[in-house]
Order: sequence, then structure tokens, then C-alpha cells
Amino acid sequence: MAGKRGTKYENLVPTTMGMNLRSIGTMLRDQFKRDPRRRPARPIPVVPLSLPGQVRPEGIRVAWFGHSAFVLELAGRRLLFDPMFSPSPSPVPVFGGRRYSGGLPLEPEDFPRLDAIVLSHNHFDHLDKASIGKLRDKTDRFVVPLGVRRLLIKWGVPPEQVTEHGWWDELEVAGLRLACTPARHFSGRGLFDRNGSLWCSWAVIGARGRFFFSGDSGYAPHFKAIGERYGPFDLTLMECGQYDERWANIHMLPEQTVQAHLDVRGGLLVPVHWAAFTLGFHAWDDPVERAVAAARAHGVRIATPRIGEIVEAAEEGYPQTAWWREQR
Repeated sequence: MAGKRGTKYENLVPTTMGMNLRSIGTMLRDQFKRDPRRRPARPIPVVPLSLPGQVRPEGIRVAWFGHSAFVLELAGRRLLFDPMFSPSPSPVPVFGGRRYSGGLPLEPEDFPRLDAIVLSHNHFDHLDKASIGKLRDKTDRFVVPLGVRRLLIKWGVPPEQVTEHGWWDELEVAGLRLACTPARHFSGRGLFDRNGSLWCSWAVIGARGRFFFSGDSGYAPHFKAIGERYGPFDLTLMECGQYDERWANIHMLPEQTVQAHLDVRGGLLVPVHWAAFTLGFHAWDDPVERAVAAARAHGVRIATPRIGEIVEAAEEGYPQTAWWREQR
């Protein structure tokens, strides 16, 4: 169960945000420093995505929408995670700017029926009111961490359709077993609600396959604990992007992304939380370049799909092209 002190949730290990006066000053300096490498030179092309109404019963597939939004198909079921489909990840667009791709592989209105929408936490770049409004009638099931349910109900989702869960809780969704697993992060959408709701990762287990999504997280021992309890995983989607040494406790560096994948006993790795928005100060493609290098050094299988491209959790045939270099 998640740690909680009064009305606030806590990480499993002590976690500071590194926000002293000096770091705040250097962040403001970096925010307004002109650096063309923080965005691609031209809009990122996307692969148009068509999702049939019927999901194939065998295999594990994901289609990534950039940042942390993706569709998972496992055991004949279809789940949508962290659907942030708006043009900007922030209520103040100067922080985050516009989506790199301009468009999406599939518009929210065109989604087929979903077995569930699953959320990792309440930050604006993962939980978007406009996207939820467009997707609300595509499913009868929303699965969220503790404290997030009330926000969805406020936005018009029927209360009986939303369940909320703490770390290590397990539940069944359309024949799949989901486990709400720990992450090392924080929550909040305003000045006064910091850590008032939980943040998490997710394990999804079917009859013939296992999947893991890290959510947003700094590196910590919880990854090994998850691997011991629910691994090995056929496919993992792991946070890799928007990092900085000043907030390394709450977002992994790319080399830590690969290590966390190894900790959970992952098979094929797809690095996410990049290629959509500028929220950190690194070059926009630095996350994938460093993750690929670290994966090769450790013998890890890593897929690098274009936005909208389907990844199959199989031994061969997964996307490996360095497509981002074409955007420089």
C-alpha cells in the first residue's frame, strides 16, 4: 500500500525534488535560453493507425502516440494508457509548447471500443480533460490511482465506471489481471494539491503474456520488487525523457531506464515519455540516442517505433530504425 502522511502520499524511499533557490534560478535561465536542439527541426511524421473493432486474441502489441500515451492489445483486449492527445501538455503553453507531430496517428473520436482507460497519475501531460471528454463514451471502465477518481467524476465520467487503487492492489479487467505497482514520482495539478493523489506504474498479465508500464518514475528499488513479484515481462514501456540532474529523483536518465527494464526482468523495451513535447532541457532526441546505446551495451532488445507504428512483442521484426535522425 502507498505511504501516506495525513492527506499527502509519499514515495517508498525519501525523495526530494531538488528545488532549492539555486536550481530554480538555473531552471529559469535554461527555460528562456534559445536552443534549437530542444525541438526537432521539422514536424515529426506519424504512421496513420487503424484499429479494427476485433482484437487478435494472440500476442502483445502496442501503438505509441508520443510522450506516454499508448494503446495496448493483450489476450484479445484493448487498453488505452495516459491519453494526452491535446496540442500542448500544459495549461500554460510556453512551458511545453506544441506537440512535435502536429497531428495524431488516430484521433480520439475515431477510436474503437476500449476495454479500459488506465492512468498513471494526474499531471497535465498524462491526464488531459479534453482527451477524457472525447474518449468518455469509448469505454465503461476507467482504472486510476488513489485520489484521481474524483477528478474524472467531476469531468462527467459516471462514478460506477471508475475504480481507484493503491500500490500492490490487483484487479481484473475483461479477463486481464492488472496490478497497480509503485513509482517514484509526485502528483499535482495546481499550487495547493501537491501529492494529494497517488502516482503509479502498471503490470498487465494475460493468460499468455505479461506487460509493464513504468509511468513517470525516478530510479529506485521498486523496479526489482516488481520484477520479482510479476516478471518476467514480454514487453515494457519505460519512461525515458524530460530528465535533468536537478530532478533525477523523479525522472530517470536513459541509462537508468535500461537498468530499470533489466530490474523488472523485461524482454523487449520501448522507451517513452519523449518525442512529443519539450518539458526538459536536453536535446529532443537525446533520450532515445542514449537509451539505444545503453541497451546495446547491456544486450537489451530495444524497439524504436515511429509514432503510430505498431510494436509486436516478438523475438524478431520489431522497429529498430533511427528515424529521429531524419528530423535533424
